Amino acid sequence: MPKPLLTKPVSSGISKGTTNKLIAVNAAILRQSGIDTPETEIEQMLCYLLDVDRLNLYVHGEKLIDKQIIGKLDKMVARRATRYPLQFILNEYWFFGRKYYVDEAVMVPAPETELLCEGALTYLRTNKINSPRILDIGTGSGVIAITLACEYENCRTLAVDISKDALKVAGKNAKFHQVEESIEFRESNLLDSVKTTEKFDLIISNPPYVTESEYKTLSPEVHADPKIAITSGEDGLDAIRVILKEAPDFVKSGGRIMFEIGHDQAARITKLTEPDARYCSISVLKDLNNFDRIVILACNC
Repeated sequence: MPKPLLTKPVSSGISKGTTNKLIAVNAAILRQSGIDTPETEIEQMLCYLLDVDRLNLYVHGEKLIDKQIIGKLDKMVARRATRYPLQFILNEYWFFGRKYYVDEAVMVPAPETELLCEGALTYLRTNKINSPRILDIGTGSGVIAITLACEYENCRTLAVDISKDALKVAGKNAKFHQVEESIEFRESNLLDSVKTTEKFDLIISNPPYVTESEYKTLSPEVHADPKIAITSGEDGLDAIRVILKEAPDFVKSGGRIMFEIGHDQAARITKLTEPDARYCSISVLKDLNNFDRIVILACNC
């Protein structure tokens, strides 16, 4: 957990007031802590506490809120002012239009990871693969495996992670989205527990890829995530090297390996694949900021 940036207890000092007033006063507290979108975050907290959507929050914005709600909001704001992630405070995160439970056992999924799911779905749909067998390496909160199970009919996925606590979170999310029957969760350090007889149409991963030096520059919010899910050696490629070396042995002929990468890693990853005859082609997808973000490898053609 990151160190608090404020040394004194934080409170709005409001005992009663309208929603609009609560947003204004508490947003000012978060702004002092360096949070870029404080009004939006207070809106999210109030929507959570009142169990309403954003529209209804403002429709009823002039109604007084009771002291119990204000007290809970004060506690949330005080914790968020330390730069502790809002997603962990609320224990929820929205990904691909679905709500997920998250806590300190897992990394908060990045919006860029939705692009990885879109690439996977495009591949499955374009090739009209029936009942695809999928391997999700480092499943974390399970968002990739669950998204594919919800979006593509008859997926059968093996989702692995080194963390037992992460697998518990992923299992909880799979049950919430009613896809637990189509996903097997298994403890594994990358591919260590995957059997040599298991073959997949698609191997997908959001592996750790941040360098140790880059990690030091990341925000306090990211430092609240499990470090093992973020960093991967001095150059950030340790986990990716293992995937490149071992994953093709588990891919069906003509299958794909897809994973997320750092914005400056595509050229080095391409070079790593060149000597390996198991790779037929490599392509790279860019994110909305025009950075290299997703590597797609065709295998055993």
